[in-house]
Amino acid sequence: MQFVIDTKKRASTFAYLVPGLAALLVLATSTGLAARDAAPVVSTAREEPADTPYIRPDVAAYLKASNAQPMPALTAEVIAQIRKLPPSAMPSRDLPVGNIAVVKDLTMPGGEAGPIALRLFDSRTDRGPGPVVVYYHGGGYVLGSIDTHAALAAEISRQLDLPVVSVEYRLAPEHPWPAAPDDGEAAARWVAANGKVLGRDVTGLVLSGDSAGGNLALIAAAALRDKPAAVPVIMQVPIYPATDFTREYSSMKQFGHGYGLDDSMTALFRQHYKADPKSLKTSPILGDLTGLPPTVLVTAGLDPLRDQGRAYAAKLVEAGVTRGAA
Repeated sequence: MQFVIDTKKRASTFAYLVPGLAALLVLATSTGLAARDAAPVVSTAREEPADTPYIRPDVAAYLKASNAQPMPALTAEVIAQIRKLPPSAMPSRDLPVGNIAVVKDLTMPGGEAGPIALRLFDSRTDRGPGPVVVYYHGGGYVLGSIDTHAALAAEISRQLDLPVVSVEYRLAPEHPWPAAPDDGEAAARWVAANGKVLGRDVTGLVLSGDSAGGNLALIAAAALRDKPAAVPVIMQVPIYPATDFTREYSSMKQFGHGYGLDDSMTALFRQHYKADPKSLKTSPILGDLTGLPPTVLVTAGLDPLRDQGRAYAAKLVEAGVTRGAA
């Protein structure tokens, strides 16, 4: 089963995204995860000329306000200062965390790198056996945290009625590549094997994340396909993921300025991250996608990363990803 969703805006807020994503995830969880046969790819992307993208009025207003207050160049010093800000001080239109039954901070061993912080969100205090969502936050591998994405993690748990474990993976420039994908894989394996610590009977994993986090989810899913964890990955849910560092797609030129993720910002992210573009721990689209789990892939219509997300979805189809373990 594969779904490709195309939203019209890529921004720091998920207020527009969560309801639609949750509806598709509920559908996939209730039908697709138990199914052995796949549904065709579904795309809601609007076809329009490359030079005249459709911009919804509310999105246009958001972009105008955002562009009126551009971010400074993300030097290492600026990144350090941004990280000192409390989540409430960050510009955002996200909903608050709201009421949720369980918010629990945990720590898992991280080997030589030291412990990795995790946060469990659950809409129930008690539940029977079932899957757990492992979530990797976005932020270009240099920003973001389990605090900045707490509202999204809580909403996913409420909407899907599933536990969500958010991962505080290491960030560049202090911890360049491959620290983030290594932590992402380690966290998925730890959650799979440590249901008792979570207080949950974990039967499977749903790997998800946004932007850089979507990239980490794809990398972790491939790693756990090749060397299975204690429980299977039953679905991957990348949200406007980075999938290919080796080439420049058309959307990168079309939306590289004025749409929330400028090309200058992307260049600085890559400079800090210092990844090998040709590694499968950087560009998951380069690998063999055969045997990957059912996928809900979200792209944003005004996003520089849009076309590489679509390219990854197309390669899933070409690889015959039509069957998944429930």
